[in-house]
Amino acid sequence: MSSDERETPLTSSMTGTPSDDARNRFAAIGEIAAEIAHELRNALQIISANAYLAQLDPARSAPQLAKIERNARVAHEIVDDLMALARGEAARAEPTPLADVLLGSREHLPEPGATFEDALTPSDLRVSAHPGLLTRLLHVLYENAIGASTPEGRRPTIQTRAKVRPEGAVLEVEDDGPGVPDEIADRLFEPLVSARPGGTGLGLALAVRIAGAHGGTLVHVPRPVGTTRGATFRITLPTRNEHS
Repeated sequence: MSSDERETPLTSSMTGTPSDDARNRFAAIGEIAAEIAHELRNALQIISANAYLAQLDPARSAPQLAKIERNARVAHEIVDDLMALARGEAARAEPTPLADVLLGSREHLPEPGATFEDALTPSDLRVSAHPGLLTRLLHVLYENAIGASTPEGRRPTIQTRAKVRPEGAVLEVEDDGPGVPDEIADRLFEPLVSARPGGTGLGLALAVRIAGAHGGTLVHVPRPVGTTRGATFRITLPTRNEHS
């Protein structure tokens, strides 16, 4: 094996303890494994429910079987996409209709759901992205917005704005919920940081990795002075993905 082919050591040769690079890789794998488990649980719940309904009336089970097949395919895609992310691979970007991604990202959101308002410029805007990964990124933002408003017993309004700017395609997701508490704003994208009871704090950690795999960024936009509610997140994706 040549020197160029040697892998980064996982341990320090002097102490036998994990290197900093290895610790970062293990942490990333742990975060992504937890998110895979979360996503697979959702898919398996849908499969289980439709299998039960199909057994009740096998002669009319075609719709349930179609849902089972679709969610089994989704489960495979989840594992493939997120494991590629865990390996540090760049996202395989392609011209993707953003309107289609928005629709996919709003499937299987928790109750009570949300009222969505979209402003895409142009309305048929395409972005350079991995469709499955960008769908999951937006799903995280929508799910968090709904979860933040649930304790208030209300259905949030979520605005999604997108346009092409000199720095790339810029998407902003803004909700009218309680916003991000000041005490966690600086650590928002770290694993296990969450202001919600029962929150895992893994969704945003995964989302920022997805943005980075596209050569882009995900940031929390501070509230304007004098504003006490709402949270805004900005995604920037290169117009032409250099990793593809």
